[in-house]
Amino acid sequence: MTENYSAILYLVSSVCFIMALRGLSSPDTSRQGNFYGIAGIVIAIGTTLALPSVLSYEVIIAGIVIGGAIGTFIARKIEMTALPQLVAAFHSLVGLAACFVAAAAFYRPEAYGIGQFLAIYPASLVEMTLGLAIGAVTFTGSIIAFGKLQGLITGAPLVFKGQHALNAVLGILLVALIAWTVSDQTQLGFWLILILSLVIGVLIIVPIGGADMPVVISMLNSYSGWAACGIGFTLGNSLLIVTGALVGSSGAILSYIMCKGMNRSFFSVILGGFGGETDGAAAQTQGDKSIKSGSAEDAAFIMENASSVIIVPGYGMAVAQAQHALREMCDILKARGVTVRYAIHPVAGRMPGHMNVLLAEANVPYEQVLELEEINRDFNQTDVAFVIGANDVTNPAAKTDPNSPIYGMPILDVENAQTVLFVKRSMASGYAGVDNELFFRDNTMMLFADAKKMCEEIVQALN
Repeated sequence: MTENYSAILYLVSSVCFIMALRGLSSPDTSRQGNFYGIAGIVIAIGTTLALPSVLSYEVIIAGIVIGGAIGTFIARKIEMTALPQLVAAFHSLVGLAACFVAAAAFYRPEAYGIGQFLAIYPASLVEMTLGLAIGAVTFTGSIIAFGKLQGLITGAPLVFKGQHALNAVLGILLVALIAWTVSDQTQLGFWLILILSLVIGVLIIVPIGGADMPVVISMLNSYSGWAACGIGFTLGNSLLIVTGALVGSSGAILSYIMCKGMNRSFFSVILGGFGGETDGAAAQTQGDKSIKSGSAEDAAFIMENASSVIIVPGYGMAVAQAQHALREMCDILKARGVTVRYAIHPVAGRMPGHMNVLLAEANVPYEQVLELEEINRDFNQTDVAFVIGANDVTNPAAKTDPNSPIYGMPILDVENAQTVLFVKRSMASGYAGVDNELFFRDNTMMLFADAKKMCEEIVQALN
């Protein structure tokens, strides 16, 4: 009877997670989606704790209290700019948890009903070793991604000769180790799978440059889901299987959407080598090209005399925490009859939806925030495009220069606006490491300053 009740409650929890994903697909329903997710996890934890097989309540409660306290502290202290690296760090914990569960199941299989030590059912051992391998790759891969995003490791691609061949050999060796461990049930094979997977996790992420980091985040999200799914089979837990599959498939779909937004194949991202942080001085290769620079007063005059303005935010806005000052500037413009909208590129920032979250934090109305395909054609009829901290996603080289590493990537057509105001600290290139042709266009005015400071000065000028 207990099993029937737990199965029903796990089903209810799974439905809540599905509704959460549906809600999180749109800013309008994201709050509702979060509530569904919270309800689902509360039901899942409560149901699991009520199972007769659960014995050590003291350890579990201590873990919940300690983990909950750490999570609460991080949630209250974390800045929105650090959200991508926080997500990467959390992905690493999911991978690490999968490794711990796999080790526990390998050494105490009788507790999970999958056989005896070194006499585990082959099907369970396949699931266990796959969960271990994916979890270990997720763990070290997420740690490297965190280091790149946090600036602890260079954002430039770290590549060396024979790297792809080495990864291929290690991948084949990993499959052979899994087959050996399943057939001979050897402890040595189990630990070699763990060690080799940890190494592979490092090697597949270090060659990925900063320009591809949004894809990496969603890819690691998918890995963590499949790791949980594999361990779910080992534990015979239907909820973990369903939840892991949901996370894994949604992460894979998001990775595909990100790759499409950059006009890059998934395999080209995995192989790495695209984009990275560059030195500002070294990036200034404009030669005899000239630029026009202006002040906050110039920008204020141009925008208050415009009929329509499109805001294009990027990671520079996030770093400067300029979203609140930007919204204040836009509120003044709207009060004076200027039509203001926001254009979001799929890979703006360092995480899918990064810009949407920042604008929502500043209480920007959802209906004013439009995706690339919704607003791109409107730049032709726009008086001013105000680019704040974006770079590669506005670079015309993606359409005009076949030799550019970003050639073919869909961009926001800001150059078609009557006037482009480009807020940037310097002439440094973006993550892709290429100069932005837009800087030198006749209709572009560069506003060299910290994004938040520039918005605040524009507000003062407007007032």
